[in-house]
Amino acid sequence: MMKKEAVLVNASRGPVIDEVALVEHLRANPMFRVGLDVFEDEPYMKPGLAEMKNAVVVPHIASASKWTREGMATLAALNVLGKIKGYPVWGNPNAVEPFLDEKAAPPPACPSIVNAKQLGLPSSKL
Repeated sequence: MMKKEAVLVNASRGPVIDEVALVEHLRANPMFRVGLDVFEDEPYMKPGLAEMKNAVVVPHIASASKWTREGMATLAALNVLGKIKGYPVWGNPNAVEPFLDEKAAPPPACPSIVNAKQLGLPSSKL
């Protein structure tokens, strides 16, 4: 249904795109372009996708920087420490508003980068 000269980028979730249909569309429409860093059946790609000249495919590694990985490891360790100290795990990962209100104290839940200091946990790398 897309235009023959469109550019499609998927950096969200692989199953959003039917890769078999995508390979057929790429073959039939050489001006169509696609950029993927996620795949329908990760880590595998459907046959033919990697060979397409009008497709750019890269591994799902957007977070693979030293800074990001250190932050992820630090946050994971702080969550373990918070749980050991008795803080509850935040029950709704989609409800982030309580952590964003600058006028209110962050909720007493296992730490995030915004409440580790208030919980008395080390946060120097955050």
